[in-house]
Amino acid sequence: MTQPPPNAFPPPAGPPPAGGGFAPPSPPPYVPPAQHTPPTYAVPPGYPPHPGPPPLAPNGQPLASFADRLLAWLIDTAVASAVTVVLFVPVFIWIWFRMFSEVMRVNPDGTVPAPDPAIMITDFILPLLLAELGILLLLFVFYWIYHVEYARRTGQTLGKRVMKLRIIPVDPSATLTRGMLGRRWLVEFGAGSLVPFFNYLDGLWQLWDKPWQQCLHDRFAGTVVVKVAP
Repeated sequence: MTQPPPNAFPPPAGPPPAGGGFAPPSPPPYVPPAQHTPPTYAVPPGYPPHPGPPPLAPNGQPLASFADRLLAWLIDTAVASAVTVVLFVPVFIWIWFRMFSEVMRVNPDGTVPAPDPAIMITDFILPLLLAELGILLLLFVFYWIYHVEYARRTGQTLGKRVMKLRIIPVDPSATLTRGMLGRRWLVEFGAGSLVPFFNYLDGLWQLWDKPWQQCLHDRFAGTVVVKVAP
């Protein structure tokens, strides 16, 4: 009697047949899918690297940028220029009327007198020079009131308030004093008015100063300028 050939394939999975047979194969262990990791890209040659976090002052606030400080300085300069115009225009009008009256003066016979150099010096040139000197002194007083007394309350001038900047001491435990602001005033406006091109050196110094991006008047006074939240 012929024997049936053996099964070439295993029986299908399922419950074991009654009376014995093949056990169902165990399912493979669960392997979670791999998480997608975004690829990293190198900066192409010729492109600037990605900017890092802004430099911080000793108290942890971000330091003011050169552009913000320049705009604040321009606003403060506009305020000082307006004060100069208010002070100088009345003096200029008074001198101009005196000069106009002298030019239009005629002799009793109808002839125009020749200008007297002594009168020109004493009546026009000297008063004009004295007026300029007086306005310069008044501007120094205005700069002190504006950059020391006014800024001492909050560490801000009008320009710094608009640009959200503030003057603070380098030492986080110290408070801003009149002496610190006075030293800033002495270097920025005193030395800046007497030494040629010092104002440019003082303002540009922050571009290479490390680590606090200070101008020369900041270094002399022990202060830094920071960006504050609006």
